[in-house]
Amino acid sequence: MLTVRDLSVQVATPSGAKTVLDGLSFDLKRGETLCLAGESGSGKSMTALAIMGLLPEPMCRIAGGSVKLGDLELTTLGPRGYRDIRSVRVAMIFQEPMTSLNPLMTVQDQLAEVLLEHGACNRGEAPARALKLLQDVQLTEPERRLKQYPHELSGGMRQRVMIAMALACDPEVLIADEPTTALDVTVQAEILDLIRALQKDHGTAVLMITHDMGVVAEMADRVVILRHGQEVESAPVRDLFAAPQSDYARELLAAVPRLGTAPPRPEMEKGAPVLEVSDLSVRFDMRGGILNRVQARVHAVEQVSFTVRAGETLALVGESGCGKSTIGKALLGLVPWQGSISVLGQQTHGMGPGALKPVRRDIQMVFQDPGASLDARMTVGEQVAEPLVIHGLSSGSEMSDRTAELFRRVGLSPDMMQRYPHEFSGGQRQRINIARALSLSPKILVADESVSALDVSVQAQILELLQSLQDEDGLAFLFISHDMAVIEQVADRVMVMRLGQVVEEGVRDAVLHSPRHPYTRRLLSAVPVPDPTRPLPERQAGDASGTPVLPVGQSPEKLILRDLGAGHRAAV
Repeated sequence: MLTVRDLSVQVATPSGAKTVLDGLSFDLKRGETLCLAGESGSGKSMTALAIMGLLPEPMCRIAGGSVKLGDLELTTLGPRGYRDIRSVRVAMIFQEPMTSLNPLMTVQDQLAEVLLEHGACNRGEAPARALKLLQDVQLTEPERRLKQYPHELSGGMRQRVMIAMALACDPEVLIADEPTTALDVTVQAEILDLIRALQKDHGTAVLMITHDMGVVAEMADRVVILRHGQEVESAPVRDLFAAPQSDYARELLAAVPRLGTAPPRPEMEKGAPVLEVSDLSVRFDMRGGILNRVQARVHAVEQVSFTVRAGETLALVGESGCGKSTIGKALLGLVPWQGSISVLGQQTHGMGPGALKPVRRDIQMVFQDPGASLDARMTVGEQVAEPLVIHGLSSGSEMSDRTAELFRRVGLSPDMMQRYPHEFSGGQRQRINIARALSLSPKILVADESVSALDVSVQAQILELLQSLQDEDGLAFLFISHDMAVIEQVADRVMVMRLGQVVEEGVRDAVLHSPRHPYTRRLLSAVPVPDPTRPLPERQAGDASGTPVLPVGQSPEKLILRDLGAGHRAAV
């Protein structure tokens, strides 16, 4: 269905044309899944953009080769020709949902736009078709989501909307660029099952781009490993995992975190509490009626309490929409909240922006979506240095030196400082965000899916970097992640959230190896295992209820955590 031969892509640089994809060839057959794997910047996403005719011209161009969709040569098509085949014959799920969705249009309008543009239905049928698409991707409360805007959805919800848009016209070829990066493990499992069902029903061919070798093992028929724009190895998935032929493939597989293999966390004496949270609640009003009065409230976080000590890592896990990211934003005063938050002994309740400024120097956040949290009009060097300017910590050559050192610490070259965010891969943008968060030498770092966009080898480097920072400076982490294998590597304690409340908490080994709550067990059972010979496990259904929405005056029933010994607690 898709034939790529000797595909080469070049980008314009001040020193001349640079080849970023060099002579790539592969075939994709009906009903087959081919995975492109490799480090950030290896050319995976560039391949997808070249196939879709979305390379940013004139800065980037196909320098040679052929791309055929059936008998149709794509490299000779003009804009009109590409518009005729996109979504209908070949569709793409993009890596960063927030930058791919229109912030000024509701979800329903964006889904309807795809359907109407390609004549899949008439205007009267579009709302019903849009609702069916959201139901197909198991989005909670689909009727309400249709009326919402992208900023009102969690990262995982936005990714599901993107998948629904890609599947709207039943394409022959689906290009999935990191389709589950922003999703928790249970939703990831559901989406992978959905893609498999689409293949079975329609014979859809899938070109999947991913850095998650567990997803590769579970989904791929064949794998192509890329490095520096060139093919390093191509093999059936079982052969690759059993006996990789190249040194790079062996390194890539060795870097994959596997649940249950992390060594015991070293016993270190933890310092004094640096973050104390008590009865934290975050609720959002929903207005309606003729007078636009508050009729209901979204209970995103409901009476959550925890403490983090210097040098300690508390991991926060749960499904998309459970309130994990909302807690992180509340700690920095980015959403309205109730309860008590104490940072280094200082209560932040009631503080205005001016009073919060010195507090935010001690608590920084790495946001979930690396593209949406960088300013497209500023160079990345300016953005990493900006916190130093705002807090008056350095200027001139000293600031340039500190910024360059931050780039080196996260594995980027200082000569990249003059580039803009669009010139980097998704993984590289996330490293820039981490560098910016570290610029003020904070005492607490809220890492919201901070390594989810990184390939396994860079992920290992960043986790090692964060661990070294913790060892050197006693840095405390609130580590928000859906990757249970990563959590096992970094966490001292784990807190599991469901529907805005904590259902289980305790030391890492107790929660991950002896889970007591059914929800925790379901999360662990959904983790993809990097072993293609392992039979696919039976999936347990996810939560259909979503974030609690209740009439004014009502609150969710508070869960009571029972003490199971040694600090391990679970809801009865």
